[in-house]
Amino acid sequence: MSKIIEKRYDFVYLFDCQDGNPNGDPDFDNAPRFDPETLQGLVSDVCLKRKIRDYVFAAKQNEAGFNIFVTSGITLESQQQRSYDFLEMKEDKESRDQIGRARTWMCKNFFDVRSFGAVMSTKEFNCGQVRGPVQITFARSADRILSTEHAITRVAYTKEEKKASTTANTEMGRKHTIAYGLYRSHGFINAGFAKQTGFTEDDLALLWKALCNLFDLDRSAARGLMSARALYVFEHETSLGEAPAQRLFERITIQKKPGVESPRSFDDYLVSVREGGLPLGVKLAELCAAYA
Repeated sequence: MSKIIEKRYDFVYLFDCQDGNPNGDPDFDNAPRFDPETLQGLVSDVCLKRKIRDYVFAAKQNEAGFNIFVTSGITLESQQQRSYDFLEMKEDKESRDQIGRARTWMCKNFFDVRSFGAVMSTKEFNCGQVRGPVQITFARSADRILSTEHAITRVAYTKEEKKASTTANTEMGRKHTIAYGLYRSHGFINAGFAKQTGFTEDDLALLWKALCNLFDLDRSAARGLMSARALYVFEHETSLGEAPAQRLFERITIQKKPGVESPRSFDDYLVSVREGGLPLGVKLAELCAAYA
């Protein structure tokens, strides 16, 4: 196994969505999320982490050390119980030492616990809490989006009684899409927390690969055409870092090209990267270029 990371990383992640719904809001009939004041589109950090989890699951197929804690159809309690069963501990004899052993086992065996952290302090099979080294913000679109609602039809009925109660040949439904949105998210990787969870250089390489490829494993009719466009990584020389993250992020700017009023593709934007004059001890790399 590779060594635990010892440096701080900050990154800017760009992706886009064309003729789809990048992240529906269940409180608004699953319409695309947006900022009500600016009308910029939003994609939640939880949505992005879910896609990373799914990519790692597909890439590693439950390889030792790369299980996924938050998995559809599996309770968190049953996942935590695995640590107690493996370590042969009893849930009715809780102690600080026992919780610490269980927490260490969970970090070692679950990629998402080791990366994002987790609250595992349920009454039964208490594994404590873990603050993960990898944190990701909400993604926000460069410009305002307009969500369009479409009527759709289906020629097959859901139930027999529905078919018997109508003379129509179809059922109606609704679908929400945006024409186009270029989204920007920011991320942070803390070497101090990585030391606590055991987040390694191999884990880091897998995270970068997931961010650059995750949409290719997440296709659906609802999401339209989604693509990772760029991953700009600022690598610091030390664990504490050499510059504030916001100063580094300001070096990546997005502007519409002259004459473009309503962007409809990535080519309608100009992404500028100011590489010169980086703070001493900071390197900048565009990692998705390796997968182009």
